[in-house]
Amino acid sequence: MTHLDIDFVRRQFPAFQEQSLQNQVFFENAGGSYTCQQVIDRLFRYYHQRKVQPYAPYDASRLAGEEMDEARSRLAQMMGVETDEVSFGPSTTQNTYVLAQAFRKMLHPGDAIIVTNQDHEANTGVWRRLSDHGIDVREWQIDPETGHLSLDALAALLDGKVKLICFPHCSNVVGEINDVKRIVQMGHDVGAYVCVDGVSYAPHGIPNVQDLGADVYLFSAYKTYGPHQGIMVIRKGLGFELPNQAHYFNADVLYKRFTPAGPDHAQVAACAGMADYADAVYAHHFSAEAGVTKRAEAVHDLMRAHEVELLQPLLDYLSQKNSVRLLGPIEADNRAPTVAVELNGSAFEAAQSLAPLGVMAGGGDFYAVRALQAMGVDPQKGVLRLSFVHYTSTEEINTAIRALDQVL
Repeated sequence: MTHLDIDFVRRQFPAFQEQSLQNQVFFENAGGSYTCQQVIDRLFRYYHQRKVQPYAPYDASRLAGEEMDEARSRLAQMMGVETDEVSFGPSTTQNTYVLAQAFRKMLHPGDAIIVTNQDHEANTGVWRRLSDHGIDVREWQIDPETGHLSLDALAALLDGKVKLICFPHCSNVVGEINDVKRIVQMGHDVGAYVCVDGVSYAPHGIPNVQDLGADVYLFSAYKTYGPHQGIMVIRKGLGFELPNQAHYFNADVLYKRFTPAGPDHAQVAACAGMADYADAVYAHHFSAEAGVTKRAEAVHDLMRAHEVELLQPLLDYLSQKNSVRLLGPIEADNRAPTVAVELNGSAFEAAQSLAPLGVMAGGGDFYAVRALQAMGVDPQKGVLRLSFVHYTSTEEINTAIRALDQVL
């Protein structure tokens, strides 16, 4: 198997050459990743050469619009979906809110939706509030010891009244990768749509949404090495069944139907840099010609393999510490490298203690209050979270373990 060239990868991220960040290791990637040079270059060019209203006939405007279209087209190809099935918004939280308002108008009293208590609040709170409109909100509950979402527990909630299932590809504190394809199939078997929150998964490789089968897939560009945009895939059948949430004259354009406010032109255009980066990684590691989707899949697998290799020693270390409780699986193969531990004291104070040792980590509830409470963790104490991605090195993992040994 081809191994990730970590030196090549790190050269694509200016943060690793930034003097102010030297001698510090970044372990809060679940809150937002470093930005790759390709995105920075596109954003810089847009603000210097294209900062005009796009889609007008003069050159600067024409090129501005073309770059925005390029971002949508290339990301769609990476995920195996149609170009107009990809839309941008100011954040995934905002995109989910708009989507929930559309479902509120389509669903009827007595219809049911399923949410989990494993989610970040952005993908559960807005759906739960639909109970105020007569919608039956059913909670798919995690195992209080492991944080696992059981498929048997889901099956017990399913019937013909269920119109929508909302769940995370993986949790931002539990880390376990849920079986999206199986869950989607279970939902479709009872006639339900399925909405997947991919915010905590996509940083570890942009997924093939077509293969997953999800009707909606959401993630955040600022966690996938890009600008602060929310990206939403909504498949055409559902997109045109839901009521339009934008200006009435945009109702016939799928990628505009769920964007009530004008997009951030420069940031949308800069998202094409995420595709540039994936192509650069592919070209450096593979010689075979391949289509865009296949290239993205190869890069996804390359990133995941590197992350799994680095993750297992950290899990082994934490699972053997009697002073902490590791949340989620202890095996790296089926979890993201987002590692949360419950401590005896304040998680925020532990993160403060790690900072002078050169480890940038986080402590808190990370908007996963329901998940922490379900597992018996006091949200006021929170959890210490160390999250990394494919640009993390073996040396940085070792640095983190040494620092943890002092603090824990």
